[in-house]
Amino acid sequence: MAAYCAGPNVSLTAAFSCSLNKHKPWIETTYHGIVTENDDKVLLDPPLIALDKDAPLRYAESFEVTLTEEGEICGFRIHGQNVPFEAVVLDKSTGEGVIRAKDKLDCELQKEHTFTIQAYDCGEGPDGANMKKSHKATVHIQVNDINEYSPVFKEKSYKATVIEGKKYDSILKVEAVDADCSFQFSQICNYEIVTPDVPFTVDKDGKALRLAASSGLSALYLLFTCVQSTLVSPLRSPFLQGFNKRIEYEPGTGSLALFPSMHLETCDEPITSIRASIELETNHIGKGCDRDTYSEKSLHKLCGASSGTVELLPAPSSSANWTVGLPTDNGHDSDQVFEFNGTQAIKVPDGTVSTNLKEPFTISVWMRHGPGAHEKETILCNSDKTDMNRHHYSLYVHNCRLIFLLRQDPSEAENYKPAEFHWKLDQVCDKEWHHYVLNVEFPTVSMFVDGTVFEPFLVTEDYPLHPSKIETQLTIGACWQGKRRRLSCVTKPVTCANARMAQFFRGNLAGLIIRSGKLENKKVIDCLYTCKEGLDVQLPEEVASAVKVEFNPNQSSLTVEGDDIDAFDKVMQHISYLNSRQFPTPGIRHLRISTTVKCFNEEACVSVPDAEGYVMVLQPEEPKISLSGIDHFARSAAEFESQEGVTLFPELRIVSTITREVEADAESEAAEGADDDPTVQETVVSEEIMHNLDTCEVTVVGDELDGEHESLEVDISQLQQRALEMSSSNLGLVITGVNTMANYEQVLHLIRYKNWHTEALFDRKFKLVCSELNGRYISNDFKVEVNVIHTASPVEHANNAMVQPNFINPVHHASVDLSGHNLVNAHQASVVPSAATIVIVVCVSFLVFMIILGVFRIRAAHQRTMRDQENGKENEMDWDDSALTITVNPMETYEDQHSSEEEEEEEEESEDGEEEDDITSAESESSEDEEGGEPEDQQGASRQQQLEWDDSTLTY
Repeated sequence: MAAYCAGPNVSLTAAFSCSLNKHKPWIETTYHGIVTENDDKVLLDPPLIALDKDAPLRYAESFEVTLTEEGEICGFRIHGQNVPFEAVVLDKSTGEGVIRAKDKLDCELQKEHTFTIQAYDCGEGPDGANMKKSHKATVHIQVNDINEYSPVFKEKSYKATVIEGKKYDSILKVEAVDADCSFQFSQICNYEIVTPDVPFTVDKDGKALRLAASSGLSALYLLFTCVQSTLVSPLRSPFLQGFNKRIEYEPGTGSLALFPSMHLETCDEPITSIRASIELETNHIGKGCDRDTYSEKSLHKLCGASSGTVELLPAPSSSANWTVGLPTDNGHDSDQVFEFNGTQAIKVPDGTVSTNLKEPFTISVWMRHGPGAHEKETILCNSDKTDMNRHHYSLYVHNCRLIFLLRQDPSEAENYKPAEFHWKLDQVCDKEWHHYVLNVEFPTVSMFVDGTVFEPFLVTEDYPLHPSKIETQLTIGACWQGKRRRLSCVTKPVTCANARMAQFFRGNLAGLIIRSGKLENKKVIDCLYTCKEGLDVQLPEEVASAVKVEFNPNQSSLTVEGDDIDAFDKVMQHISYLNSRQFPTPGIRHLRISTTVKCFNEEACVSVPDAEGYVMVLQPEEPKISLSGIDHFARSAAEFESQEGVTLFPELRIVSTITREVEADAESEAAEGADDDPTVQETVVSEEIMHNLDTCEVTVVGDELDGEHESLEVDISQLQQRALEMSSSNLGLVITGVNTMANYEQVLHLIRYKNWHTEALFDRKFKLVCSELNGRYISNDFKVEVNVIHTASPVEHANNAMVQPNFINPVHHASVDLSGHNLVNAHQASVVPSAATIVIVVCVSFLVFMIILGVFRIRAAHQRTMRDQENGKENEMDWDDSALTITVNPMETYEDQHSSEEEEEEEEESEDGEEEDDITSAESESSEDEEGGEPEDQQGASRQQQLEWDDSTLTY
């Protein structure tokens, strides 16, 4: 027995290997994990599970095929250098696995680890060629600290000398440090003097305070601990009263007072000034604080930079896919952050950026970079693509200095010109997020860091580049090194270096853009850097002059300084937290208050303990974006081929709703008091809200668009009026820009589909998806199917009677190849009448039949009435009552005749009942009026004639 899979005469055993293992395993794209120093098991979110659609295979030494259970995963592989973790499969059938540490981890050496992981199935043959691997997923693991180190004094001994009889507020200060990596275990919480019966005490900050007279002091021995209750001072000290450690902030509620009931308790100490510093810690939120997570290009537009902006690190999409291979951190509410580990870089497609170095331009980027090696680390580089190794312009980090290289094009004057601009900044290597803006207007280059301008401390000069026709390559994360043309390449080709990447960057980048032709002004730069959350204070008028308040640039900290305690308390009570985002990033923001009190001698006479707490930003109600409208319709082929085309979304509706749980009112609770069901406590309501959208993407379902005979179009002028942009490809089109849902509705109504060759096209399907905040909230998939109605074209003829019907007229068309569509034969499409034509013919025929039936019934009723009248007259003429006196009961004749007529009508109605079932109520009423109107009057006249008395022969 043989099977044919990859080639002829393949045995059955081998046939299984090429037909069963078709699918790759699947895992998540990003994992976040936590591991403790003294533990090896990593807690992952989401759990490590690999899925496989195949029934995997196993091969024994005899090359026999053994079928295993469906979905088996054989293992996981970790990629990276010196990764101290391993991945183990727990259950091959379910694909469940765990990540664990291979050796003991040390938080003090490295707090975080990042690597990639890959799953592979069990379809491995003897040569390993049939094994399938999943995509590579990025794993971020944080090492939690344990309290393993004891505090150590910075000095081995502390000495001080005092004068007998003199009182001292402070004699000396001691300080200890802890080597633990976390703030929790490295903080020195308290100091305690362990020598008994000494006239000194020490406070929690390490200040030794004299309580009684002493003749001298040679040494002071102290013991410190993190149990704050161990030191009980007999002195009363000032402190901040009325401070809540946990403060909850509900999104969309505006400003929230942080210390509404706080006041400083001075214990009647005479003071001259008070200074308090309030710090809000937001470094762990997004890129330093909560900001809108729109694309960087959209943010520039919102801030006023309306033209010339090119985004070099966009979110991967059908129209911008060069960032697909970069690892990202997808755990921060769609804030697109790209990671570079020193081995990765990307090429920007040719034509994306067209920068004329003779004109002004701007480079803007978010960067987080720590201390690294002494090698160059390239952020952005434009260099020769082939043959040469010249850098035209680049931005790179070297020894914690930020350097911008700009080589001028050849000119008539071959003189030295500024070429390298150096900035020595602490922000470059502090492992924190910072915003850098480079304004280039040669020969002047200015650098803005977090909104503050810095001039270069060093500028070096160089000759302009030599003229050449070599194209350039723009790269991110490294610099492209083209081949260098040397004499040795002819004699010794092996020594010629191949084109490659060099000078790799290590750190995080986001929002890298180039804006050609214009410089960013200070207003736009401040707008890009400004946080959407921070501290705020509304000073009361009565204390505005008595207290001085100062903020830092991003409003994450402020200082309050004054000499009036009451005014100080009022200002502190008016300090608030504000987050202006409609959907803020949830989580904790730590809060700390440090207070210094001075006495009359202008020294810090008393110490106020620091107050620590946090603001908990609650999870916002997530909106549900719903797209609705007509999802299936048909249009004639002529409309597809017309200049206007066919509108795809004529009645599209975009609605966003949120679901809330509302507590039942008192009356309903009272009514339900007798009910034992405890679940009826809250009512779920859905309400419509308004917010912006930033992307709507229309994609083709099925085969890609063929640009030779079909296209998707939209009015560009309408997009420009709404500050929107459109990019298209053979997959569809993407509309981007931050705007209202109503404006997106109007633009989507204008999208048209055209097809110039519809002879063999039966239908086309499209899908629409809209999103907000760079993909944080995504709508449903709205799918539209549009059918093509084919109608036969009429043929002109001198005598219409001689023209053959179109459905039997043979017409020959050239065959059209449109693979992937629902096609009918071109010949059949031209000779067979369409479904719409058949429906119209049937409807007209039915209408004619109903009209004929109605006329026939009216005529039959009229004839029956005439016969009744003639019969009545004949009855009157048959009687000769000239000599007779006859007494007639008139009612008997009327009842007999009426009953006979009703029987005849009932028989006729029963016979015609089946034929009249399809007649509408309106037709029934009109037919009854026509049948019963005139005959009823004629029957009445006949009965009247029958009931008249002929008394001409009677004698009175």
